Amino acid sequence: MAEVLQEFPTLTVKHDGKDEGIMQRTCLIANTSNMPVAAREASIYTGITLSEYFRDMGYNMNMMADSTSRWAEALREISGRLAEMPSEQGYPAYLQSRLAEFYERAGKVSCLGSPHRQGSVTIVGAVSPPGGDFSEPVTTATLTIVQVFWGLDKSLAQRKHFPSVDWNKSYSNYTNILEKYFDDQYHGFTKWRTDFAAILQEEGSLQEIVRLVGRDSLTEDQKVILETAKLIKDEFLQQNAFSEWDKTCPLWKTQGMMKCICHFYYACTRALAEQDKEKDQKVTWEHLKTALKEEMTEINNLKFILPNDDEEDKAIERFDNLCVRIDQKVKKF
Repeated sequence: MAEVLQEFPTLTVKHDGKDEGIMQRTCLIANTSNMPVAAREASIYTGITLSEYFRDMGYNMNMMADSTSRWAEALREISGRLAEMPSEQGYPAYLQSRLAEFYERAGKVSCLGSPHRQGSVTIVGAVSPPGGDFSEPVTTATLTIVQVFWGLDKSLAQRKHFPSVDWNKSYSNYTNILEKYFDDQYHGFTKWRTDFAAILQEEGSLQEIVRLVGRDSLTEDQKVILETAKLIKDEFLQQNAFSEWDKTCPLWKTQGMMKCICHFYYACTRALAEQDKEKDQKVTWEHLKTALKEEMTEINNLKFILPNDDEEDKAIERFDNLCVRIDQKVKKF
């Protein structure tokens, strides 16, 4: 909370073409762990009620609850003092129903009265399982209710990789619903997303081999997977919220970066698979890396495109030209 109070007053967000301070659009409810147990238990309800108040005024609200684990502990203390029948690990038997009642207050509504207005509440709840144990009751109950999960990884945070979201643990159950929209508006988006996930998952397995027997034991196509995964992690997934070019990423920029990285991966994989067997010299990843040095630097610099609408046409042309140059250089092999 101290960091929020120090950093948020210095940050701005663009709204209707104007820069506004984030604190002008933020409400903070602070109930720390040394406060009375009733205050900690009530804080979650205070926050969601405040969100619904602004929602009924026609605003789109985003509520972040950090953390529901502290709230559940307060619930457990109150339940114990009321001599209620405890459930697993001392939590009350109604823990899951209370969590469901909280998360189900999120959604988009058409407000009653005049003038006609629509508002919404989005809830992002943080869970802090003790010792990282995902089988504990609060985490288990939350995962049965919510449809999207971001698993934070301590090792990523220690490497200064932010946001430190573990790409192999995180998931969304809304992907099937949204696929049609993304395919219609951003052709190829769904396939590139699937390929990104497959590359990152394969890279996790290959890193184990590298640690055991070294990088030289990998095949050439596996080396391409490692290099592509490095581009995805460092240039696509890693963001700096305090920079002009990285604090937000519109879908057209996301699509373009995914397209270029996947095109690089497809071209290198195809060159290795279709190399001319009659030639004496075998095509290796080092040959491709040397030939595509400029293009790889260009991919590294894509994140520095400013996310302004007036940059969209120039950026799309830049993405297309980069894919063409990659194809032209790879065809030489």
